[in-house]
Amino acid sequence: MAACISAVNLNYQIAPRNVSKFGYSTSSDQTASFSFAASESMGPSLRLALTRAAKNTNSSRFLRKKLGSILPLRVFCIDYPRPELENTANFLEAAFLSSTFRESPRPAKPLKVVIAGAGLAGLSTAKYLADAGHKPVLLEARDVLGGKVAAWQDEDGDWYETGLHIFFGAYPNVQNLFGELGINDRLQWKEHSMIFAMPSKPGEFSRFDFPEALPAPLNGILAILRNNEMLTWPEKVKFAIGLLPAMLGGQPYVEAQDGLSVQEWMRKQGVPDRVTDEVFIAMSKALNFINPDELSMQCILIALNRFLQEKHGSKMAFLDGNPPERLCMPIVDHIQSLGGEVLLNSRIQKIDLNDDGTVKNFLLNNGKVIEGDAYVFATPVDILKLLVPNNWKQIPYFQRLEKLVGVPVINVHIWFDRKLKNTYDHLLFSRSPLLSVYADMSVTCKEYYNPNQSMLELVFAPAEEWVSRSDEDIIAATMSELAKLFPDEISADQSKAKIVKYHVVKTPRSVYKTVPNCEPCRPVQRSPIEGFYLAGDYTKQKYLASMEGAVLSGKLCAQAIVQDSELLAARSLKVVAQASVI
Repeated sequence: MAACISAVNLNYQIAPRNVSKFGYSTSSDQTASFSFAASESMGPSLRLALTRAAKNTNSSRFLRKKLGSILPLRVFCIDYPRPELENTANFLEAAFLSSTFRESPRPAKPLKVVIAGAGLAGLSTAKYLADAGHKPVLLEARDVLGGKVAAWQDEDGDWYETGLHIFFGAYPNVQNLFGELGINDRLQWKEHSMIFAMPSKPGEFSRFDFPEALPAPLNGILAILRNNEMLTWPEKVKFAIGLLPAMLGGQPYVEAQDGLSVQEWMRKQGVPDRVTDEVFIAMSKALNFINPDELSMQCILIALNRFLQEKHGSKMAFLDGNPPERLCMPIVDHIQSLGGEVLLNSRIQKIDLNDDGTVKNFLLNNGKVIEGDAYVFATPVDILKLLVPNNWKQIPYFQRLEKLVGVPVINVHIWFDRKLKNTYDHLLFSRSPLLSVYADMSVTCKEYYNPNQSMLELVFAPAEEWVSRSDEDIIAATMSELAKLFPDEISADQSKAKIVKYHVVKTPRSVYKTVPNCEPCRPVQRSPIEGFYLAGDYTKQKYLASMEGAVLSGKLCAQAIVQDSELLAARSLKVVAQASVI
């Protein structure tokens, strides 16, 4: 017999093996203390094996009598097992691509490949080039790794990040990367659910729970059908009918919808506006930090396809700590172990050209000149556009980049003087006009765990009208929105929970803005300039503006360079020969 228990500060006898694989301490009689929110609907229930005494007694009456009489075992985090991803078609495809680098013939003379930008795209490019036997030199302008996953430590030792990063089961190249680095255990998997705040019922949430027993797409369909708080049955039926062409038409249909915004597509398909308001405003802001009247429907359909076609596609994980140390440094260590270099504080001032228009070198702000056999720009597209040489600006490949513009976003971190109760160990969709998604990182992340105080990390979006405002204005607006999400615990004037400190991270140009008709402007990784390549989530790959897109773009960039390696080696020999004659 077993009991499902969900309670506040629940103390009960339990063996340590029934608890999370990390983060617990035992007392001599092996007892446990579990802290959840105040109702069974708040987060997963915990299944406990009862003692013999409980088996012979009415369970609930027995527990009520015994709770609080036992010394506690404090549990820091309870996470879900890693889902079975390895047998999915997309995971196997990503694994095969990774293997081609390790198994490619070793070059007689490794190429020196100079890469600008140590975000996930640049790190991925360098990692897979190193796997193929080449020597990447990775240049990062700032003193921190990660690009759009960068983070900083304040004077108290607390971390604050560029964004709230979620790792989906439908990220096959990212999941392969974790496995290749031996760091799968750094992902903290959460319950397979999507949880939305209810603006009409302040402080309440609505859930889409994906049943583990069902395969895709049945688990997703049932999750939608069982939720009767956000959509009515007629709305569900109309949305399902509207979605049929995408499900039947596959990727070609999805790509053909790039010319329509989410709002336009929904109306064209006869889907009620209320479906957009209830679900897709939140999804649009989570995916690209903009509203559905701006976002290309292609972006939504790609996400829905992955979530509906893969059983664990929408399952989410948090990294167990700060991204520079817990994700980026293992990649750097791998690159360096294979002879590559990673240099911080190495900002590029200019791309110098040869007489034939190819790259001669990268000139850094500190005056250093970095030469290589091939060159990669793995920076955000807006930085690339600033540094494109004049000789290249009339080439259509570079002209089309003008359509691609980074979207502003703000990441807010607030430390409170108490532990907030109205939250989950999960990502939450706020459905606020100013906020996108948020999480109590003191619960969801092992490194940030705090049993006494909450730290909310929130994505403030759309941010175009706010990115120039003061941090104080942004915090005041955020607190007003939080008062609706936590009506019993937070007030805008801090008469309830008080702010201990906060950090506001503004990114004026983040991922590229996925508006309609952008797809034809996205460049392939091999440029028309011999020996010059691009990587970044804005380049051509099927996962758009995401961490998965960045990692895949790096692999595709590395693949192009490996395919061109003989040509690049011959070109370098020719340059050397010409220089010796001169």
